[in-house]
Amino acid sequence: MKRSEFELAVEEEFGPGYASIVVDDLVLGALEGRTARQALAAGVPPRSVWLALCEATDVPESRRHGAGLREPRGDR
Repeated sequence: MKRSEFELAVEEEFGPGYASIVVDDLVLGALEGRTARQALAAGVPPRSVWLALCEATDVPESRRHGAGLREPRGDR
């Protein structure tokens, strides 16, 4: 997953008004107590950050393919 795909997936899942709040303010235990933004800045792969966000916010499995795509494309 590219960073741009991560940003699109977050915006599509949480909406344009709430996406930045989720990325900037939600502290994720799976990311060592960092926010998504902090984890990305520290070099955590966008896909790992996306999956941590999905887990923390109870995004259904059917929408976790994310990657800024409408359909799953398999493992990358």
